[in-house]
Amino acid sequence: MAPETPGFQTEARKLLRLVINSLYSNKEVFLRELISNASDAIDRLRFASLSDPSLLGENEAFSIEICVDSEAGSLSVSDNGIGMTRDEVIANLGTIAKSGTEEFFDQLTGDQKADALLIGQFGVGFYSVFMVSDRVEVTTRKASQEEGTVWRSTGEQEFTVEPAECERGTRIELHLKEDAKEFLSTWRLKDIVRRYSDHISVPVTMPKDDDAEERETVNQATALWTRPRKEVTDDEYNEFYKHISHDFDNPLDWSHNKVEGSLEYASLLYVPKKAPFDLWQRERVRGLKLYVQRVFIMDDAEAFLPLYLRWVKGVVDSSDLPLNVSRETLQDNQQVASMRTSLTSRVLSMLKDLAEKEPDKYKQFWTQFGQVLKEGIGSDPVNQAEILDLLRFRSVKGDESFDVASLEQYVGRMNEGQEKIYYLVGTSSDDLAISPHLEVFKSREIEVLLLSDLVDSWMMPMLSKYEDKSFQDVSRGELDLKVDEPEKPASKESARGAGEESNNEDADLITRLGNVLDDRVESVRRSNRLTTSAACLVLDENDTGHQLRRMLEASGKEVPLPKPHLEVNLDHFLLHHLKTLDDDERFADLAHVILDQAALTEGQEYLEAGAFVTRLNRLLSEVLA
Repeated sequence: MAPETPGFQTEARKLLRLVINSLYSNKEVFLRELISNASDAIDRLRFASLSDPSLLGENEAFSIEICVDSEAGSLSVSDNGIGMTRDEVIANLGTIAKSGTEEFFDQLTGDQKADALLIGQFGVGFYSVFMVSDRVEVTTRKASQEEGTVWRSTGEQEFTVEPAECERGTRIELHLKEDAKEFLSTWRLKDIVRRYSDHISVPVTMPKDDDAEERETVNQATALWTRPRKEVTDDEYNEFYKHISHDFDNPLDWSHNKVEGSLEYASLLYVPKKAPFDLWQRERVRGLKLYVQRVFIMDDAEAFLPLYLRWVKGVVDSSDLPLNVSRETLQDNQQVASMRTSLTSRVLSMLKDLAEKEPDKYKQFWTQFGQVLKEGIGSDPVNQAEILDLLRFRSVKGDESFDVASLEQYVGRMNEGQEKIYYLVGTSSDDLAISPHLEVFKSREIEVLLLSDLVDSWMMPMLSKYEDKSFQDVSRGELDLKVDEPEKPASKESARGAGEESNNEDADLITRLGNVLDDRVESVRRSNRLTTSAACLVLDENDTGHQLRRMLEASGKEVPLPKPHLEVNLDHFLLHHLKTLDDDERFADLAHVILDQAALTEGQEYLEAGAFVTRLNRLLSEVLA
């Protein structure tokens, strides 16, 4: 059969150009990627052979072989794993998932070192071979197939595929560039294997020296998580993380544990430094690598951790589960449920230690994964108290702001006699920091948490108390904060607000405003929130907030817009002016402008933009006339 010549997917060609132009700052990582892929292929065959032992044939001894041909200038990496069919070869080597690729290119910065780290996050490490080779040949045969396939490419516009006779598994042959001939040295290759792939549980074999036919195992070939913690170096933990996550950066933290007793299992859990590009895609592949008695079972065992910990990478190896365990049986298995409880506590404990001992690292974690962790408040009531201690907020107290504040720190800074934890929800923490709802709190130097993540409007109603302190949204309901009225000098302006006459005038003004704005607000009332602004909008305690409504609408649900209450600052000069207006039309214009100004600070949902501009221009023209 004549060779076929398909073209690379457009996005794959773009990526190849980046790789070929030395996107990676360290070219030797190509060997780590090839060995990692070979190890995965062997793990998959081990698992498949549990239900179909015939897949192994007579070749049951797994290994990864590295061969060097100095005369031809070529290097090959071979495994006797699961192999690939022709269609899988084209799919895996000629294309990249469209959504992932677009996201990848969106995140490119132009900084080679920074962009190189993205390669691992997007699972396209195979293309690193083109950094060191000008021609690549992949020969492979699926364990269940009779015929193999050979794939050839120079990393340019096209590649060829044709049938081939070969053994089970995959062999990747690299014809090295002139500036990459250093990788023909067995000493150089052994150093790379021991540095990057010593943890691989499959033997990686090589010639003993450049000319010898005798081969030796270069790596320890022992599952890292089965070794005592004291025998494993930080470098080995880091490289194992890169192997299982395909990330090119070191992890932020890890936890290695062995549990013995009624349940026996080992776990190695990692906290990444950066969130994956598909963190918010609920259908994404997630979960821990599952081994049973050191036999690989599945890549993404999601039953061992809750959804809000979906960013955790790692391995769990059980001695109690059956080798033929399936994804379905994991969901209902009591042993798995117990392990899930324990592993969840392990992750939360790891984060607590990180927050207490290395706050700068925890701040980095919070920036990447804080929003996801907040999901646990509603989905994991058992661990809600532990999660609460891990939450971080921006806050403001008087003229001072705090970028990262824990609830423990907030309570420690509370004013004497303060019984509630005050917070404000919005779309931007910068906008929240200047919200009129904060004015009385700033004047009294009472700290308020500023919540701007989309999940916050869903999370906060689920919180009742922290320690013995309840939570209060400062933009809802009647504010129960008692504010001492400052003494004012006896002036013409202040005299208007004093005595029974003033109270009657205030009541008349509120009634008049209510009549004019009746179709837009639930009520008009005097505010004890405001010190400098003219007005603000307030929702009832049980009304659906702006952020939550947007979340529900994004999921296809229609949520009616609740009527807000307009709270007015009767000491503001605009309200004093309104009291003197007899012109009903001008009074109505100014009343609506005050309402629209308040709406602008609440995200414009209650703003009548066209009418606002018309009224404002009419008022300005009168002033300037």
